[in-house]
Amino acid sequence: MKILLIGATSAIAKAVARIYAERHASFYLLARNEERLKELADDLIVRGAAAINSQVLDLTDTTSHAEVIQNAHKALEELDIALICHGTLPDQESCESDFAQAEKALNVNGLSVVSLCTEVSKILKVQGSGTLAVITSVAGDRGRQPNFVYGAAKSMVSTYLQGLRGKLLPYNVHVIDIRPGLVDSPMTAGFEKGPLWSTPELVAGKVVRSIDSKKHTVYVPGYWRIIMAFVASIPEFIFKRLKI
Repeated sequence: MKILLIGATSAIAKAVARIYAERHASFYLLARNEERLKELADDLIVRGAAAINSQVLDLTDTTSHAEVIQNAHKALEELDIALICHGTLPDQESCESDFAQAEKALNVNGLSVVSLCTEVSKILKVQGSGTLAVITSVAGDRGRQPNFVYGAAKSMVSTYLQGLRGKLLPYNVHVIDIRPGLVDSPMTAGFEKGPLWSTPELVAGKVVRSIDSKKHTVYVPGYWRIIMAFVASIPEFIFKRLKI
C-alpha cells in the first residue's frame, strides 16, 4: 500500500500513519516542519513501514503543489491513498476585524486544500484507481457565530469534494469527506474539554475504516451526524440568535 500523507505531522495524520505503518505501507510525507517530519518518519519505520520519503512544504504555497505532488508520485510509483490533513483554527474575532487574517484562514483551510486535490486528482484519474480522503470538519455544515470563517473554508472543501466525487467515479477513484467533531489535539489545546471531545486515535481508526469500506461522507464520531442534522434543522430566525 502506497500512501501520500499531506499535513503529516498533524495529530490525526500521525495517528492514521501509525495504523498504516503496522500494515507495512510505504509513505510520502508532506509537512512544513522538518524536525517533526523526521521524528514521524523514524517512528513509522519502527512500527513497520516499508519505506518513507518526505518533503518539507509550506502547504499554502499553491504554486509548488504540482511539482511536489509529481515528486510524491514518482517516489511511490503509484498512489493507493492520498490523505489531506492540514489546517489551522483561526481566531474568529481577528478574522472579522482584519480581512488579511480571514484571507489567511481561507487560504490555509480552503484554497490550499482545493489546489492539492486538483493535483492529486490528475494523477488518480490517469492511474484509474485510488482513494482521495480529506479531513474537513462538522464546522462546515452551518455558519455558526463562533467560527464561521473557519466553517466557510471547510464548507467550500466539502462542496468541492462532493462534485469531485462524481467527476472521478468513472475513473474508479474514490473521494471521502471526513468530518470530525471536537478533537483533543495541539490545535485545540486552549479549549476546555468535555464529553463530546474525541482523541486523534479514535478519529484515526474511523478514518482507516472509512477508507477500507469506501465511505463517502463520514462524521467522526458518528453521533456528530445527528448533532449537525439537528443544528441544520434550526430555522434561521432562531439560529441567528444562537451563539453555539
